Amino acid sequence: MKLLLHICCAPCAIYPLKVLRQDGLEVMGFFYRHNIHPYRECMQREETLKDFAASEDLRVVYQKDYDMEGFIRNVAFREQDRCSYCYHARLQAAARVAKKGKFDFFSSTLLYSKFQKHSIIRQIGESVGKTAGVPFFYQDFRNGWKEGVTTSKERNMYRQPYCGCIYSEKERFFRMRNEESEIQNIE
Repeated sequence: MKLLLHICCAPCAIYPLKVLRQDGLEVMGFFYRHNIHPYRECMQREETLKDFAASEDLRVVYQKDYDMEGFIRNVAFREQDRCSYCYHARLQAAARVAKKGKFDFFSSTLLYSKFQKHSIIRQIGESVGKTAGVPFFYQDFRNGWKEGVTTSKERNMYRQPYCGCIYSEKERFFRMRNEESEIQNIE
């Protein structure tokens, strides 16, 4: 059985790839990039994935364009619901590639992250899969979180500090700045 795996980054692919292959699935990757900001971050994630894919004999389809503006247009004024849009865009693109490539299933490394909204990912994946005619393969990979983190550190992989979108980048660094200010005020 062939499965197309949407991959958000190489560290998040380590555990799901291992498990899916152990289950006897033939896995191919798909890297979606419209949501990743800035472009330098996108390229760093892509290069890390290329190195990982080469070491694991994993073929990956890399999205050619970079429509960050389209992503921002689609979430503007809906920032609180941006993750749902982002999940939908990535899973829909993966389902299209899976359909075109005659895959039996498609899935996502988003299901590895303990920071992602699994019930929403599953719901969107199943809906998009029905529309595309390729079933969404749901598996909760979060139990391998620590293993994936440990392996990525052992391999000296680039580990991104935020999910990828401009909004999560702002939230992370703004929060860090506020925490630093609070520490300085205490001292």
